[in-house]
Amino acid sequence: MKELSESDQQKNTHTINRLVGIASAWYDQIADGEIPSIRLPTRTKQNIAYDEATDVWKYGEKESTRSASTARSAIHLLKMAYVIGFLKGQLTENRSSTLREMYYISESWKKAKFTAQDESNYLVEDLEIVTALEREAFHLRPEEDGATIFGPLRIREMTRRGPREIHCQDDVGEAGYAIPNNVASVDLVDHDAKFVIATETGGMYARLQENGFDDEFGAILLHLKGQPARSTRRMLKKLNEELGLPILIFTDGDPWSYRIYASIAYGSIKSAHMSELLATPAARFIGVQPSDIRDYDLPADTLSEQDVAALKAELTDPRFATDYWREQINLQLSMGLKSEQQAFAARGLDFVTGEYLPKRLVEMGVV
Repeated sequence: MKELSESDQQKNTHTINRLVGIASAWYDQIADGEIPSIRLPTRTKQNIAYDEATDVWKYGEKESTRSASTARSAIHLLKMAYVIGFLKGQLTENRSSTLREMYYISESWKKAKFTAQDESNYLVEDLEIVTALEREAFHLRPEEDGATIFGPLRIREMTRRGPREIHCQDDVGEAGYAIPNNVASVDLVDHDAKFVIATETGGMYARLQENGFDDEFGAILLHLKGQPARSTRRMLKKLNEELGLPILIFTDGDPWSYRIYASIAYGSIKSAHMSELLATPAARFIGVQPSDIRDYDLPADTLSEQDVAALKAELTDPRFATDYWREQINLQLSMGLKSEQQAFAARGLDFVTGEYLPKRLVEMGVV
């Protein structure tokens, strides 16, 4: 077992107490002749509400009860009990595991075995809500890599061999600096940046690099790698709040990409309990806008039935309840088209960095 510092020991003990407290509450319910149960917020878009104090979207007051009164719910509580026991064990030993590893470990839990990883991930989110702690406090890591950063930024990262400083242009290759799972281990030392532009695709990330967009405009480039991981969203929030840098989100022009922006700016529906830690309300959408498809006659594909349904759902999503998004989404529905951010290449490889983005940056008052 790794030797623990006093600070780490206190953190682990606090987390264990919060987790075991859930099981203790069940014992108390049984002692009182009650059926064991747990109450959790209803995780739907109808139950997220804007919190003016923090400027993010959180779960509202609607709750649901999971009780051992039915076989299905009883098995759910059984699985939660097994997870609590597993997490207590790994915290006591100061070890860690990935979400995927925990899913496979459940193979030996008999009736408490998970049928799919989505189920185990969802249960971990339940525990985050009940304990008011992040999964990182449980020593659980995601399987996926974090995003990468390239630009005029110097960071200090605490590694297993001690602290090291890295300049995210001079000390990295084209892939950039890989954001670690635990963003708390990264200090932002200094920078020469004017803003951060986070791109959905690796192709656009490489295009901005190759065209020298980071140097010419003082931009920190960040590759989101599709739907951003928690560590990515925490880093964007850190760059905005600690350095005061504008955060611009550059994605494809389709409903699924708009949700990438929404998860960064407003928080995602399934992790609304973590919005204060993950959301960056000041983040702004720079494109691809539906109006860009029309104005620049971009190569486009026809919206699928799933795309149309997703756009209509966004019209009822409170995170998109602004004049701007209603206008853009209704325009897209009327055109029936979607387009990728790399479609700008149809106008030349320099068009996106030489014309489109500079014009948008001026329109948005960033430069």
